[in-house]
Amino acid sequence: MEEIVVISSTNRPNSNTLMVSKIYQDILKSKNVDVKILDFCALPENIAFGEVYGKRSEAYTSLIDKYIVNSKKFIFVVPEYNGSYPGILKLFLDSVNPKMWEDKDACLVGVSAGRAGNLRGIDHLTSVLNYLKMHVYYNKLPISTVDKIMNAEGKFISEDVLKTCELQIEGFLKY
Repeated sequence: MEEIVVISSTNRPNSNTLMVSKIYQDILKSKNVDVKILDFCALPENIAFGEVYGKRSEAYTSLIDKYIVNSKKFIFVVPEYNGSYPGILKLFLDSVNPKMWEDKDACLVGVSAGRAGNLRGIDHLTSVLNYLKMHVYYNKLPISTVDKIMNAEGKFISEDVLKTCELQIEGFLKY
């Protein structure tokens, strides 16, 4: 069975993004899907200068091999940063050889404490992923007021939100 990589697209420690990523991981596991989370807190601190333009540490090469090279499906959980997506996500995408993204599938989840669920950010990201020749699943899910719809344990308090996430995943699995 195919494995899905959930990308928690911020390096902010203990983020709502990571909690939503774990919810997606749990839903996928409940559907007997192999899944792993790439938490951007695991990225090297020197990624901007030490892991780009032909320079690559053994540890970063191993991370890319583990999460990107052989994976075909990705779920990007993307928080809103200044009306778009985090710079660390763009830096990560830029640090990986573009050929490694070609013909792979992406599902996008926007996360925001505001009311728009990072719609603008996932639209921006869609353009970049299309440029990288990825296939972006049409059902992009904006999750708004994320800080108010999750409990202290990192679970949704709204069954409607959880059901919407499950429906997005079901569609992406068929994609």
